[in-house]
Amino acid sequence: MTDYKATLNLPHTEFAMKANLAQREPAMLERWNKDQLYQQIRAARQGREQFILHDGPPYANGDIHIGHSVNKILKDIIVKSKTLSGFDAPYVPGWDCHGLPIEHNVEKKHGKAGVKLDVKTFRQKCREYAAKQVNGQREDFVRLGVLGDWNNPYLTMDYAFEADIIRALGKIAERGHLHKGFKPVYWSVVGGSALAEAEVEYQDKTSHSIDVKFAFTDPDAVAHAIPDLTGTGPLSLVIWTTTPWTIPANQAVSVHPELDYVMVQAGEERWLVAEALLPSVLRRAGLEGHQVVGHCTGKALEQLQLRHPFYNRQVPVICGDHVTTEAGTGCVHTAPDHGIDDFSVGQKYGIGTLNYIDDNGLYRDNVEIFAGDHVYKVDDKVIALLEEKQALLAHSKITHSYPHCWRTKTPLIFRATPQWFVSMTKNQLREQVKDAVEQVQWVPDWGRARIDSMLASSPDWCISRQRTWGVPIALFVHKQTGELHPDTPKLIEAVAQRVETDGMDAWFDLHPGELLGDDSAEYEKVTDTLDVWFDSGVTHFAVLAQREGLRYPADLYLEGSDQHRGWFQSSLKTAMAMHGTPPYKAVLTHGFTVDAQGRKMSKSVGNVVPPQKVMKELGADVLRLWVAATDFSGEMSVSDEILKRTADSYRRIRNTARFMLANLNGFDPAQDAVEPNEMLALDRWVLNRAAELQTDIIRAYDDYQFHQIYQKLHNFCVVDLGGFYLDIIKDRQYTTRADSLPRRSAQTALHQVMQAFVRWIAPILSFTADEIWPLIPGDQSGSVFYAEWYPLPAPSETSFSQEDWQRIAEVKDAVNKVLEAKRGNGELGGSLGAEVVLYCDEELHLLLDRLGNELRFVLITSSAEVRPLIDATEAELTAVEGLKVEARKSEYAKCARCWHHRPDVGIHSSHPEICGRCVENVDGPGEQRRYA
Repeated sequence: MTDYKATLNLPHTEFAMKANLAQREPAMLERWNKDQLYQQIRAARQGREQFILHDGPPYANGDIHIGHSVNKILKDIIVKSKTLSGFDAPYVPGWDCHGLPIEHNVEKKHGKAGVKLDVKTFRQKCREYAAKQVNGQREDFVRLGVLGDWNNPYLTMDYAFEADIIRALGKIAERGHLHKGFKPVYWSVVGGSALAEAEVEYQDKTSHSIDVKFAFTDPDAVAHAIPDLTGTGPLSLVIWTTTPWTIPANQAVSVHPELDYVMVQAGEERWLVAEALLPSVLRRAGLEGHQVVGHCTGKALEQLQLRHPFYNRQVPVICGDHVTTEAGTGCVHTAPDHGIDDFSVGQKYGIGTLNYIDDNGLYRDNVEIFAGDHVYKVDDKVIALLEEKQALLAHSKITHSYPHCWRTKTPLIFRATPQWFVSMTKNQLREQVKDAVEQVQWVPDWGRARIDSMLASSPDWCISRQRTWGVPIALFVHKQTGELHPDTPKLIEAVAQRVETDGMDAWFDLHPGELLGDDSAEYEKVTDTLDVWFDSGVTHFAVLAQREGLRYPADLYLEGSDQHRGWFQSSLKTAMAMHGTPPYKAVLTHGFTVDAQGRKMSKSVGNVVPPQKVMKELGADVLRLWVAATDFSGEMSVSDEILKRTADSYRRIRNTARFMLANLNGFDPAQDAVEPNEMLALDRWVLNRAAELQTDIIRAYDDYQFHQIYQKLHNFCVVDLGGFYLDIIKDRQYTTRADSLPRRSAQTALHQVMQAFVRWIAPILSFTADEIWPLIPGDQSGSVFYAEWYPLPAPSETSFSQEDWQRIAEVKDAVNKVLEAKRGNGELGGSLGAEVVLYCDEELHLLLDRLGNELRFVLITSSAEVRPLIDATEAELTAVEGLKVEARKSEYAKCARCWHHRPDVGIHSSHPEICGRCVENVDGPGEQRRYA
């Protein structure tokens, strides 16, 4: 008996594209590193138009989390897609290496600087710690498949980088944007340092809510200010605050000059509050009965004197536009030490600061009653004293949003201290920055409104910190006047050159006389360090403008949505202050990762998804596919279940590629390729469909719409290929002669589609694309990562249009549903055991008639006949308009080779088990179908 299976063109059963990619990805990374793949890409693109995506530096502390993975993968997708588009798109990763968290970790192990370790040794330990953190994070970023100059990243702690930070500070000072001021700033009690707005995050906090009476000192003056005043009893003004610890520093009470205020008789006392807030004040005080006994505007109260509730001093009533009726009493407790509005209105009235709180949050020794008390622990003591003095009107607890240090996660205080600022008002910097926003493309569009709103209320940027591990504010100031040395630009460069050699210690070890000579007696060194946001904010200068192969400005900055108040803003402010131009042409923002229920990732909740675990179990490509498949413009949901579904989608894409490659067995494109217009119509269709898809995919890459790429690619695999084309061509792939036109036509189409397909997926499924690349027949030298988009041929289509094939695919789907139903009730087995009759309206009849005998191969049935719709009697109605289908089990014998049930099986004596078509393909010249 003849082994007819041996005559089939079956694909290799042991195909090179193996499973367990997750376990094989590390070996691929080793090869990329050994082959210096990144450097090869740079060489291949040398001289091409550049596309510069500038990496925002993650902080060098702790393991990477899923948000880090999202960020790096998005960047990698963009860089790789731009490379495919022919750009020279280098990627230089970086790290932010100075600052408080690193200091804290070193302190835990070695103690505070200057105690167990001298300051210089402490800084060296910080440097060593940061370097270790960089190495750990780098390993995970590389494991994600992100290509970049990993052996030569930028680090803000590199000596040359530290020197350029100092130079950037000098340029900002030279352009008149730097000043020193004594004003309230966010202060981290735990960190012992000032913070900038970008380092503040808001968390819920439970605080005391108190209403406090400030007694008027002169009843006659009050009566003069409130002409209709009546009633009896002591006169008080009522304030409301959630920070009792600031009451000792009270120096005034602010009212709005145009607000209406009322005096109310409350038992035996009279209280003054804003009329609009009277109901809420009475509710907090638990007072049911009251009588209004006087009216006035805030302006009438200006300069009336009040007694401090427990200190022997008088405080004035002053007017301020910051007073509102949103909450409280309309009378605002004013302590210029502890609020920017308080400070500003105090300056207007000549009221200065008291400086009651030291760097560690303790009341200084000269503070009456509270000396040595800590601001975190003093509220109860203040409230008890107010109650003792009969000044406490109401007391409760409230939970509200409160500023916290984003590093230490502890509550902040406002504290007036001498600090260095980048002024947003001097030389119209705020207006320049706001104008620059309009020159930038913001993706998504709402990013523009977000940063606009933040800049509108952006205060002067406090850039000084009182820390050990940071770049010094390398300035000399006059001991008496506080003015900068007149030779500051020259001095800055001299210091920068020393720092390039010896690092930041060069400044701290420097004796002023070495640079100032005779002036050294009149000037002193600034010992503060710079805000780390300044470090990262000037990477446009220290990296883009300095590094060979990069340029200023960048084409794109890409970070999470929190960076509108962080890196996007600090970069824009410093660039405008230094150069007067924005550092980026476009800014792309991605959302935060949340779980399937929309909850923030939290270890305590147990919904954290470590990227390291995902890469180990599912592979980096599955994680990359999840990132691409998710609309990053909003919150990005991730969970084990979501990733498992992504893995299923990945397998569908991968298996589609495996099927196409397997069916290219024995195909040499140089010898066997069929000219596009000589190909069968179905193969011409799939090429045209792929070309159409490629246009959409390239556009989506350019528009950063990666989820659309995933959707279109997955749909192409499932519907166009898996559900239609690949299913249909199996027969001629396996049963026709190896060198027949039908088989070579299909292989030519598969080869062309694979060439495009591997490039489509390369930016997203990088490991998979790298695995596929050498398996495609032909000259596949080099790497997919420096290939360019494949120029798919566009064969002319005279027989069937794209719309025709879409209609045919709908018919095939309708027939499959009828066959499936009959298979389900046992009437049929496989589709090749069926014969179908299609009853069609005139238009569909004409279309299907043109397929002729090819119709049965398209439907994968042994027989297919087309008849007029009017002849349908027992046929089943389908979802396709103008189509009914009748299906029955074939009565003919099954061909042992092609499995079709045909009437000519057995009529050939030399091959009694196979059909006439297979006889022709085994012994004859083989079929040469051209019409479809």
